[in-house]
Amino acid sequence: MKEMTYKEAINLAMSEEMRKDKNVIFIGEDIGLYGGAFGVSVGMLDEFGEERVRDTPISEAVITGAAAGAAATGLRPIAEMMFSDFITIAMDNLVNQAAKMRYMFGGKAKVPMTLRLPTGSGTGAAAQHTQSLEAWLCHVPGLKVVSASSPAEAKGLLKAAIRDDNPVCFFEHKILYKMKGEVPVDDEYILPLGQSYVRKEGTDLTIVTYGTILYRVMEAVEAVEKDGISVEVIDPRTLYPMDTETIVESVKKTGRAMVVHEAAKTGGLGGEIAAMISESEAFDFLDAPVVRVAGLDTPIPYNRNLEEAVVPSVEMIKDAIYKIMNRK
Repeated sequence: MKEMTYKEAINLAMSEEMRKDKNVIFIGEDIGLYGGAFGVSVGMLDEFGEERVRDTPISEAVITGAAAGAAATGLRPIAEMMFSDFITIAMDNLVNQAAKMRYMFGGKAKVPMTLRLPTGSGTGAAAQHTQSLEAWLCHVPGLKVVSASSPAEAKGLLKAAIRDDNPVCFFEHKILYKMKGEVPVDDEYILPLGQSYVRKEGTDLTIVTYGTILYRVMEAVEAVEKDGISVEVIDPRTLYPMDTETIVESVKKTGRAMVVHEAAKTGGLGGEIAAMISESEAFDFLDAPVVRVAGLDTPIPYNRNLEEAVVPSVEMIKDAIYKIMNRK
């Protein structure tokens, strides 16, 4: 184990896989000489050279299309969007090409590409650079969608994504880049995709959450425990295909469920998870309706105070817990 930041863990995961497999390449805007917009790829150009660490034109459509083509012809590309918001420019190549290729060729084609997507608010970067768009991509059959909430997860899940033979959209919350934590240095440390993680066990309420909001949830949970409320916290880690069994079994135990995410409430993953719980055998165990705590349905403001006001706060999460527990 070694203490490192979230972004150092991502760098380590990519570097280990590139050392292990010469077919792994890395492409994106300013990832080479500049080391990436958030400094994630510093030093990689020096080690792997321009053939395998390639700065691209400012064209997200080109980046995603090149990654899909490279993956279909035998390489294993990692592609970086400078901001996850810019995936909007690349949706045709991602949704209509990369996601569909394996199906269109009867399972004979492989598309082992990983698309790294810095996401979320908290940096004062305004409405076009701070969105949480993971639910869009969860709606596309053929894509896998991952969210890593800690440095160790960033390494283990990213290595699994790179080795996967399907296109994987890997969301990295920008606020987490500076987070430090213990990370296994074993180059075979991998966290399988499609497995939820129970971050905390509890008996009264199940909360499903991911990304940086997870830590606000944990702070709120610690506060309400002083009032005798025991909360189980589940991080899906793979948002699609999601490990629903772990969530269902937890809700059957606790009898109450809440979903908390930073993304806007309407059309967000909270609605999908709530529907899944209601349609499952957990429904008969519910003592209250499933509650969603999410971002407001508004663009993220540039002003820092307003930016903070549109995403779930610790107080908002605490209030929702007290309400579902009939304590307020």
